[in-house]
Amino acid sequence: MTTETLNHLRSRILTLSKSERAAPARELIMSLDGPGDDSVEQAWKDEIIRRVSKVKSGKATLLSREEFRTKMRARIGL
Repeated sequence: MTTETLNHLRSRILTLSKSERAAPARELIMSLDGPGDDSVEQAWKDEIIRRVSKVKSGKATLLSREEFRTKMRARIGL
């Protein structure tokens, strides 16, 4: 593809709304990642379910936003 064609394509794309640009942008980024790994996807789904269940059952220890910020700042040395 020539530089001229790319520049034309970019200028046309930028005339679209944010939501209209989001779909092709996502597709382009995903095309750079390569094929997905179904076992990894399933592992993340299982982990999300486990964490949500823990929160719903009251077994999770939740932090306020300020408690979280304090812990993270301490962890990175701020």
